[in-house]
Amino acid sequence: MAAEVAKEETMMKVKILSKTHIKPQKPLGRRECQLVTFDLPYLAFYYNQKLLIYKGGDFEDIVEKLKDGLRVVLEEFYQLAGKLGKDEDGVFRVEYDDDMEGVEVGVAVAEEMEIADLLAEEDTAKLKELVPYNGILNLEGLHRPLLAVQLTKLRDGLAIGCAFNHAIVDGTSTWHFITSWAEICNGSSTISVPPFLERTKARNTRVKLNIELPSDAPQHATSANGDLTASDPPLREKIFRFSESTIDQIKSKLNSNPSDGSKTFSTFQSLSTHVWRAITRARQLKPEDYTVVAVFADCRKRVDPPMPERYFGNLIQAIFTVTAAGLLLASPPEFGATMIQKAIDIHDSKAIDGRNKEWESNPKIFQYKDAGPNCVALGSSPRFKVYDVDFGWGKPESVRSGSNNRFDGMVYLYQAKSGGRNIDVEISLEANAMEKLEEDKEFLMEA
Repeated sequence: MAAEVAKEETMMKVKILSKTHIKPQKPLGRRECQLVTFDLPYLAFYYNQKLLIYKGGDFEDIVEKLKDGLRVVLEEFYQLAGKLGKDEDGVFRVEYDDDMEGVEVGVAVAEEMEIADLLAEEDTAKLKELVPYNGILNLEGLHRPLLAVQLTKLRDGLAIGCAFNHAIVDGTSTWHFITSWAEICNGSSTISVPPFLERTKARNTRVKLNIELPSDAPQHATSANGDLTASDPPLREKIFRFSESTIDQIKSKLNSNPSDGSKTFSTFQSLSTHVWRAITRARQLKPEDYTVVAVFADCRKRVDPPMPERYFGNLIQAIFTVTAAGLLLASPPEFGATMIQKAIDIHDSKAIDGRNKEWESNPKIFQYKDAGPNCVALGSSPRFKVYDVDFGWGKPESVRSGSNNRFDGMVYLYQAKSGGRNIDVEISLEANAMEKLEEDKEFLMEA
């Protein structure tokens, strides 16, 4: 036991050596961009964190290469070098000018940390010191950089921890930026896919919000109203790895008994149903208890007119499906899959516009865990090629989300390191329910 404690203490020893700020390489002048209805609900979420772990060479050379690449890529992605602000009517916007400090870049060292230790670690609490801006609300972007980066030297590699203001970017935009940064560092003089920065092309309604940062947010930053959440039950996190063959089994079984009117279930719909049912079993809910699944749908191709894939900002909406726990579990899997499929299919431009108008008429700023109890929220996407992000010294050994914006039932779907159609499912769950999930042979696809 003493040895385990000593190892854990060693893993947590991260020393910050310096903090600097990086600006676009060329002067750009004053730029402003209104935040739109797709962006604003995330103001009371936390910064969205990503952690990439690499084997690497000379750390000092790598740091300079990353900083130089950042200066170049920020010429196109200059919004990340700005701050949040408000215009004369109180409408939130991104503001940039050449006098702003830019992106915060910290350099740190954790000489006793090894890549193997980090690969074996499933609890993001153990990885916290490798990623900046833990527990920082997006609203703090009024006073903080919209992107913070921490470069940490490990015993046998390095960790790149990034914190993106979630009121500025969704997952697609996050990985667009990271991929473009890597492209520059890997020798390209320009990025191959410039961002589309005109947010008002997707929505041009001006929404005035009366939201202020809680006075105790810098100390606690646990909720939009400053309430502490220490009474919440402890969460556990675990990565469940699903191979192509296992996913094919889940998908094939589901599609062998199609419901009336349903189309072929996709890989995403099949795996989402599998996870939803398993978490509902693990929670041991009463038959009459409601259970909710929330899918964060990319609306770039759903809005009218459609927006390009390179649209830079938030262009996602949560699609909710709800049913009684007893009905979900007593019915065949295609029952839940059909509900998810239909909810996704009907979320067209008309539904999106209706949701936006409803919110604009009575704006509500939600917290990241306001989906309610018994929710399963599916974030990220295996279509993001996160293991292809090569800055010039090879592909990552591991890619993780940070500890921000996690709650009981948060699920991240990632491309697996092995590539192909293998998917890693990262689940945060109340500890007792996680114990049940780990023993669920149906979920694990064990005979």
